[in-house]
Amino acid sequence: MWQEQDNQLTRNFTFADFSEAFAFMTRVALIAEKMDHHPWWSNVYNQVTIKLSTHDAGNTVTEKDQKLASAIDKLIVGEVW
Repeated sequence: MWQEQDNQLTRNFTFADFSEAFAFMTRVALIAEKMDHHPWWSNVYNQVTIKLSTHDAGNTVTEKDQKLASAIDKLIVGEVW
């Protein structure tokens, strides 16, 4: 679940292996590019951490962040975005 802390929406994801984690990041990148809203993220082996905030709004959580978080959630449950 996404958690709001320090003016960011944050969520950690765990996958079976590096390939699955990287594939997830690739799908998120395509969505983020379409939305013109890019996350801060990190990846170590099968772990991906994503943090969302809107830089243009003073690094706070906005509707843009909520929409991207929702789109990412749809990827996790296998819905088409």
